[in-house]
Amino acid sequence: MKKLYTLLLIPFSMICSAQSEMEEIQETLLSYIKGSSYSDPEMIQAAFYENADLFLSKKDQEIWVLSPKEYAALFENRTKGEFNGREGKILTIDFANTIASAKAEIKIPSRNLHFVDIFLLKKLSGKWKIISKAATQLPME
Repeated sequence: MKKLYTLLLIPFSMICSAQSEMEEIQETLLSYIKGSSYSDPEMIQAAFYENADLFLSKKDQEIWVLSPKEYAALFENRTKGEFNGREGKILTIDFANTIASAKAEIKIPSRNLHFVDIFLLKKLSGKWKIISKAATQLPME
């Protein structure tokens, strides 16, 4: 008895395009992660659409909403370019055409802090920008 195999042909150009988009999304997210890990307000702001909303966790406050400019200002009094103890990594990225969602983990071991960030991104004028971010604080493991 013969076995039948189905081969799904995906055009090479689609694979390359998807890989390129993923790399561009990752670059935007890494701008935020590196900027916040090395106290670089300009790098942080470059990752965001200027009118984005950041919904953050803060002790004794149910929701803390900041603009990208206000968030970046939290890093202004630190030594720019010096690692500040924030360890970030991208966990997931999902995209369709000009929208994307992503999840990242941020740990600050010296302060016993652990966060998960969820991002919404949109491709605007040919560049991926974070249009919204929500964060939650988790207990340290």
